[in-house]
Amino acid sequence: MSVAAIALFVILFLLLFSSAPIAVALGLSTLIYFFYFTTIPLTQVPETLFNALNTFPLVAIPMFVLAATIMSRGGISERLIKAGLAVVGQFRGGLAITAVLSCVFFAAISGSSPATVVAVGTLLIPAMINSGYGKDFSTGLIATSGSLGILLPPSIPLIVYGIATEQSIGDLFIAGILPGLLAGLMLLLMVVVLSWRRGYGTGEHAVNMTRKEKFQALRDAVLSLLLPLFVLGGIYGGIFTPTEAAAMAVLYAFLVSFFVYRELSFKDLGNILLDSSRVSAMVMFIIANGILFSFVLTAERIPNDVTEALIALDLQPWSFLLLVTVILLIAGCFMETSSAILIIAPILLPIAMELGIDPIHLGIIMVMNLEIGMITPPLGLNLFVASGLSGMSVLRVAKAALPSAAVLLVALLIVTYVPQISLALVN
Repeated sequence: MSVAAIALFVILFLLLFSSAPIAVALGLSTLIYFFYFTTIPLTQVPETLFNALNTFPLVAIPMFVLAATIMSRGGISERLIKAGLAVVGQFRGGLAITAVLSCVFFAAISGSSPATVVAVGTLLIPAMINSGYGKDFSTGLIATSGSLGILLPPSIPLIVYGIATEQSIGDLFIAGILPGLLAGLMLLLMVVVLSWRRGYGTGEHAVNMTRKEKFQALRDAVLSLLLPLFVLGGIYGGIFTPTEAAAMAVLYAFLVSFFVYRELSFKDLGNILLDSSRVSAMVMFIIANGILFSFVLTAERIPNDVTEALIALDLQPWSFLLLVTVILLIAGCFMETSSAILIIAPILLPIAMELGIDPIHLGIIMVMNLEIGMITPPLGLNLFVASGLSGMSVLRVAKAALPSAAVLLVALLIVTYVPQISLALVN
C-alpha cells in the first residue's frame, strides 16, 4: 500500500474519531488526497461528485423516501398495529408479537429503519410498558425489529449496493424477501418464548375487540400492505423498472393517504416535501462522497491489492464469508450503512466472485451485517431513535437489544451459509 493510501485512511479515521459526520470525513479526506498526493486537478472533484449523482437508478432513493414520508404521516402505522392486534392480540405476548409484525410490514413499506422505529415505537413502546412488558424489553425489541427496514424491499441500502456493484436492483429486492422474513420469524419465536417465560401479555387488547372491529382493522390495513406487492409485482411483471416503481410508490402513497384514508390534506404537502428533501439530501450527500472515496480507492488500486492479498491466503469460501462477517460487524459499529457499502463492497466483490460467491448473495450478507450495526454502539442509529422515544440512555437501549441482536446474528449466519435462502426467489 502506498504512502498516499495510508495517509488517506489515517486522515479518514482521524476525522471519524473527531466526531465529524461520515459524509464530511469521506469528502474532506478525499479532497486532502487530491491536493497533496496526486497531480490530478481539483476540478476532478466536482466533476466526480456530479457524475456520482447523475445516475438514473439513484432517482429511486428520494422517491422511496417521499413515499415513506407520506405513508408514515398518513395513519399507516396505527392501521398496521390495529391489524396486528386483531390477528395475534389474543395470544400471550400478543402486543410484543404485534410490535414485530408491525415493524416487518412498515419496514417493507418505508425501507427505512429509523422511520420504522419512530412510526411503530411512538405508539407501541408506551403501550407495551403500560401492559407490563418492561421498559427495557419493549424498547430493545422495537429498536431491533425496526432494523429490518434496510433488508426488506424497497431498501435504500440495497439500491446503493446495486449502484456500487452494478448489480440488478430488482434482483436484490427479491433476494431480500426471504432473509428478511426469516429474521422476522426468528424474532417472533424469541418474543413468544420470552413472553411465556416472563408472563408478558394476557391478550386483553384483542379480547376487547369485537369481531366487527377486527374485520374493520384488517380491512383498513389492506391498502397499506399492498404497496410492497405493488412495487415488486410491477418490477417483476415487466411493467416498470425499480426507479419507475419508486415514482409509482409515491403516486400510490399519495392517493391512499390523501383520498382514501383522508388523514392528510394538501396543506400538509409542504412539510412532507421539506422533510423528505432533508432526508434525501443527507443520503445523497453521503452517497456522492462515498463514490468519490471509492474513486480514490480504485485509483490507488486498493481493491486489487486486497484481492490479491486475500487470494494468496488461499481462503475457502466459508472462511472468507466468516471474515466478511467480522469485518462488517466491526464496520457497522462505526460507519453509516450506505458509506460502509460504498467503501467495502467494491473491495469484497472481486474476491467473492473469484471464490464463486454470487454477488446478489454477497449484497444480502452485507446488508444483514450492517442491519445489526443499526443496533450496536457507538453509531447505531436505531439506538439513538429508541433512546429518544423511551427516555433511556443509549447504552441501556443497546444492552436491552442484546437478546434480539443475538437472534439477528444467528439469522445472519444461516443466510450466509445457506445461499439458497437469498437466491431461491431470484433463480
